[in-house]
Amino acid sequence: MRDVWKLPPRVKVLEALGSIADNRVKLTSENSALVISSEHDKTYIVKYDPETGRISSTDNGSIFKGYLGYPAIAFLMLKKVLPYDATIAFALKGIKWKKINEHFKNYYKTEMYAKKQASRYGISAEKIDKFIDKVIKTIKQLKLKKLRESK
Repeated sequence: MRDVWKLPPRVKVLEALGSIADNRVKLTSENSALVISSEHDKTYIVKYDPETGRISSTDNGSIFKGYLGYPAIAFLMLKKVLPYDATIAFALKGIKWKKINEHFKNYYKTEMYAKKQASRYGISAEKIDKFIDKVIKTIKQLKLKKLRESK
């Protein structure tokens, strides 16, 4: 298994912003957090080691698909490791991501839905695309590695 996180689907950047806007990211220490799902039925644990650049998250995307999941992205945004945009985040407040993902069964369609919601607040799709690109580029540059729990 590769040690470096795979890049997340683009929509996970938006999901991370929404989780911050909804106040669902609860820092439990300097280097850990609990992130509550948009349906408020699951809680994910994020742990980070800033010295080694290793991070872990218990969301399905991180565990089963090997990409950096939205809880870890949200945590890194709050820690100012990744870019954050409060205006876009506010425009994504209240989206029920699991419900929308299950409805569309396609991350691109979910992303388009989120952009449409944000447009109600005057946020252009172009602004969102530029922000997602900036976050993905930063994730690539950081080459974040998976944090393994010591036994």
